[in-house]
Amino acid sequence: MSTKVTLTYNNISVDLPVITGTENESAVDIAALRSAANLITLDPGYKNTGSCLSTITFLDGDLGILRYRGYAIEELAEKATFLEVAYLLIFGELPNIDQLTKFQNDIKANSFVDEDVKKIIDAFPKAAHPMGVLASLTSALTAFNPSSVNVDSDEDMYKAIAKIMGKFPVLVAWTMRKTQGLPIDYGAKDLDYIENIMKMMFSQPNETYIINKSVKEALNKLLILHADHEQNCSTSTVRIVGSSQAGLFASLSAGISALWGPLHGGANQAVLEMLEAIRLDGGDTEKFLNKAKDKDDPFRLMGFGHRVYKNFDPRARIIKKAADEVLDDLGIDDPVLDIAKALEREALKDPYFVDRKLYPNVDFYSGIIYRSLGIPVQMFTVMFALGRLPGWIAQWREMRKGKEPIGRPRQIYTGPTLRSYIDISKR
Repeated sequence: MSTKVTLTYNNISVDLPVITGTENESAVDIAALRSAANLITLDPGYKNTGSCLSTITFLDGDLGILRYRGYAIEELAEKATFLEVAYLLIFGELPNIDQLTKFQNDIKANSFVDEDVKKIIDAFPKAAHPMGVLASLTSALTAFNPSSVNVDSDEDMYKAIAKIMGKFPVLVAWTMRKTQGLPIDYGAKDLDYIENIMKMMFSQPNETYIINKSVKEALNKLLILHADHEQNCSTSTVRIVGSSQAGLFASLSAGISALWGPLHGGANQAVLEMLEAIRLDGGDTEKFLNKAKDKDDPFRLMGFGHRVYKNFDPRARIIKKAADEVLDDLGIDDPVLDIAKALEREALKDPYFVDRKLYPNVDFYSGIIYRSLGIPVQMFTVMFALGRLPGWIAQWREMRKGKEPIGRPRQIYTGPTLRSYIDISKR
């Protein structure tokens, strides 16, 4: 197999090396292209452009494979805790008992948020979108932790990671309780990471909060499945912002803003909004499946298909089972969830969707679970961010420790050529 590609342009030949990854993915290294031939590449959306070398996540969309540091997502979701997976993503290996215990204790010790942060939350109206609130609060942490992280110090890096892993769930829970007019809950020292998240989010001021095992297991799986997904929009944003040597909190805040969009993390919110619209229209799922198949109809079936996966989303297989278990355990009677089940059932046997491999994806099932837990629709993307946090941290850490250069894409200019200034009286 050739280890180079030769490109010829205007009688200039340039040899470009071919880089091959550990899973036999190959890429042409074009770093010398501009200097040698005065050419750049044009790739809108970067669909065919590798922006970095990474050891964190492997994704094969054609085969439906997702692995973290070499571990299959199916095995991690079945056997690991979210904090184990977070440690794996960030530090490269699964932790032993001592490492995990220390990680848990250090995160718990950093779970207190400065009381002044509550003043910032109070300044937001209840109607403010939780993602905007979360991005603002995450960025505001910089003001309460002004010293920059010394990326050459493993100790400094570890402390910063424990700090954000401890504080971020608090910000998530406070953001939700703000929208519901509930008092802030600080969790409990004797609870683990997932249990504390549940208590801080769902506890009522006048009753003792009881941990539901099936809900905890489903939430653990959801967070694991969302923990990283290669160089998606928000992850690429975290890396490119961090490449300017912006701090960890500022880079994460940028990632949250990128995740907000309906084509990215906001997709699970869009799923429930679509299901609610179908309910208000009378609940005829066949009608909306036909609308989705009509190329002249602007209606889009949210939660089906995936930009990367050309097969069944491997995360959807896992979370479908968890969704079924949670719904059965909670015994919820909800017409919107009934519509979701009907859409899933009918689409999976419809040749139009099957032939095009438009299967329900992770956003479809995660939205169903979040609704069954009583999480407001506008909080769905915030829950996505909670799961994606360790992946963003891992990517930021890898980029900074690898001394990657500042991100600076090029462009092809298509505007006017040189022209003279016209006095305002003659325009």
